[in-house]
Amino acid sequence: MTGQATAQDTRLGIWLMVATTVVFSVQDGISRHLAEAYNVYMVVMIRFWFFAAFVMLLAARDKGGIGAAVKSQFPWLQVARGLLLVTEVCVMVVAFVKLGLVESHAVFTCYPLLIAALSGPILGEKVGWRRWTAILIGFLGVLIILQPGYAVFSPWALVPLLSAFLFAIYGLLTRYVARGDSASVSFFWTGTVGALAMTLVGMWFWEPMTGADWGWMLTLCCTACLGHWLLIKAFAVAEASAIQPFAYLQLVWASGIGLFLFGEDLRTNVAIGAGLVVAAGVFTLWRQRVKAQQG
Repeated sequence: MTGQATAQDTRLGIWLMVATTVVFSVQDGISRHLAEAYNVYMVVMIRFWFFAAFVMLLAARDKGGIGAAVKSQFPWLQVARGLLLVTEVCVMVVAFVKLGLVESHAVFTCYPLLIAALSGPILGEKVGWRRWTAILIGFLGVLIILQPGYAVFSPWALVPLLSAFLFAIYGLLTRYVARGDSASVSFFWTGTVGALAMTLVGMWFWEPMTGADWGWMLTLCCTACLGHWLLIKAFAVAEASAIQPFAYLQLVWASGIGLFLFGEDLRTNVAIGAGLVVAAGVFTLWRQRVKAQQG
């Protein structure tokens, strides 16, 4: 492949990643709207029903069909991944309702730093002093956002941090199972396990929904499927290390939705802290790419 073709693929991957962040931000705004009126478990359950149908459709179209997608070398880890992701989604939606999109995403953006910090003990990867410095700076940013010890500290502020931790573990397990399972297999298990788990919980919290909100729910399900499809395409045409930094744009779009549609505020400490977290995260991803190229 020529350098020009690679650059073209990278540009396409970047645009697909940008589109992914826009779609996921819209999804988060709709999730907040619905979760303010209905039980979080029910909202996430219906969303995962559609997600499961989507991954099963993709699996059926692939070579080997659903039978091939079910075959995993790490079935219990795949189950754990599915449970982690669906739990993380529930926790994050609660954060949207309690804290808003701006502050929730400002804290959640630390998840790449958590992945870098935990990659050593979980995956046995080496993390050098430069990345450890970036990780510490990023967590300083999180402390600036949370402001522990300042006035009355709300325990709800820790909810998006828990979500980031769960998503980091999910990401690390995804990297681990990739040693034996294809992306399509992991994607299938994520959707089906999540849908099954949420059905066992969410059915106990079923509530009648208005016609208008069913429209929003359908839009939420479509954005979830479209967002994941765009993400798959982005990673298919470009290296992850080249396009991953653009995932931080979700903080910008989601914050815009929170500010202009939900009337949220952008406090100075949140802006400063989020800036540190994003800068540290981008540096960490860059160092990871450099180490991979050197290796």
